[in-house]
Amino acid sequence: MTIHKEGYTTIALSVLFIFILNAFIDYKYADITWLRWFIYLFSFLLFVTVLQFFRNPSRSFKTGDNLVICPADGKVVVIEETTEGEYFKDKRLQVSIFMSPVNVHINRNPISGVVKFFKYHPGKYLAAWNPKSSTENERTTVVVEHQNGTPILFRQIAGALARRIVWYVKEGDPVIQNKEFGFIKFGSRVDVFLPLDTKINLELNQVVKGGITVLAELS
Repeated sequence: MTIHKEGYTTIALSVLFIFILNAFIDYKYADITWLRWFIYLFSFLLFVTVLQFFRNPSRSFKTGDNLVICPADGKVVVIEETTEGEYFKDKRLQVSIFMSPVNVHINRNPISGVVKFFKYHPGKYLAAWNPKSSTENERTTVVVEHQNGTPILFRQIAGALARRIVWYVKEGDPVIQNKEFGFIKFGSRVDVFLPLDTKINLELNQVVKGGITVLAELS
């Protein structure tokens, strides 16, 4: 397992904060043993927590031309027919994956193809399970057209803790299944919008792995 590049600055700032905090406690409250040990424990837990936010575990990815692979780790919280109003403006199958703070936060391309549409939306930071988060939170929308002509839309959505969405794609880019297209810091959600005749391979509340779990099969 390695640490993702998006974590370098945050980890460095965390180490600096921990160093200053412990130096201050050791200088100011050297005679209060319980307080010093409490701060030591807090510092250790903080450091471990930040590290696990940015972990990048090695994986053997699942691939397939007709397969849509989960773009993120987490739990399936939505499988429903809905109207996608930004790009398709028609009925689609929506699958939403909630990423908790303990999940890997890397986002991966669910299919190979060409980016036909990309847009970043600044916005609010409602809880990721709030239905309004799909349209009101900070988010990105990516549409990739599969080689068979099928477009798939996937959306990064910031949550209450996630304060920064990172993306690595733009319109016209060719993308490869399971390669990173972005990163959401400190949890959130990813929505995927598929044609109505798509075979969904997931169930509600199922725990999934990005780049490994098969989300759906294209017709």
